[in-house]
Amino acid sequence: MHFDTDLAFTRNSNMGSIVEPAYGGALSFMRRRYSRELQDVDVAVVGIPYDLATTNRSGTRLGPRAVRAMSSHLAWETAVNGWGYDPFERINVVDYGDFTFDSGLPAGIPEELTEQAREVLATNTAILALGGDHFITYPMIKACSEKHGPLSLIHFDAHSDTWDDDKGRIDHGTMFFHAANEGIVVPQRSIQLGLRTHNPESHGYQIFDADWVHDHTAEQVASKIKEVVGENPCYLTFDIDCLDPSCAPGTGTPVVGGLSTLQALRILRHLRELNLVGMDLVEVAPAYDVSEITALAGATIALNLLCVFSERTS
Repeated sequence: MHFDTDLAFTRNSNMGSIVEPAYGGALSFMRRRYSRELQDVDVAVVGIPYDLATTNRSGTRLGPRAVRAMSSHLAWETAVNGWGYDPFERINVVDYGDFTFDSGLPAGIPEELTEQAREVLATNTAILALGGDHFITYPMIKACSEKHGPLSLIHFDAHSDTWDDDKGRIDHGTMFFHAANEGIVVPQRSIQLGLRTHNPESHGYQIFDADWVHDHTAEQVASKIKEVVGENPCYLTFDIDCLDPSCAPGTGTPVVGGLSTLQALRILRHLRELNLVGMDLVEVAPAYDVSEITALAGATIALNLLCVFSERTS
């Protein structure tokens, strides 16, 4: 049997899925075409290999590469489990490659990333960002809010990332504190799920911790998300440490008692009525992974985020 190979470069169309050996070829996300031509493109997948805002174990700069690599194991399926269809038949998706920045001038990185996001969004193309540490969400939501107005944040995480902070600091545990203060997000219409670390201040965010998620069905959790967010433009960010370390050991700050991969996927499958304008998957740190299960979980969740987005356009 003859296979087309290196589909990141050789595919004739951005639409649909084609079978290709998972063990070879270029490491684009889901074997999508590498392209910076965004005319008629619905989603650009971008890597952001940044981990200078990390407060615990570093290494998430290698996350985008690991997630892309493991996504090849998912690319042969013509229907995503739990959805019953191929999202690439519904939406035009390319791998845009990685956003760039000068690591030697760290103070300027947030604006560098925001400007590159603005350039993509200006073409009416949404972004699926692969981190990188969780700070990368801040420049993404800043650019999205400039285009769509103040956002509702749907935030899966073990941590709130809203600790009080001084203006201008770059920290992957405080950026949603800054986002709320700057009017980038609307905390009262934003929801945080899976938390299991204590922060005495909610800053107005609607919090449903891991215990609450464990005590409710996936459909009930998704219903609560839709109730809080409503029709507001929303951005979904998934920190891989929302998952229990038994499912995702390869992350910088693991916390026991988290969601299982199946729980997370089932919740996402019920999110079919969102005004989703952007999304990301962050905090995969391959150096701490075991048999690449964290990268595989990250790739699977990112693929399911594309399914959620495709429901918006279907």
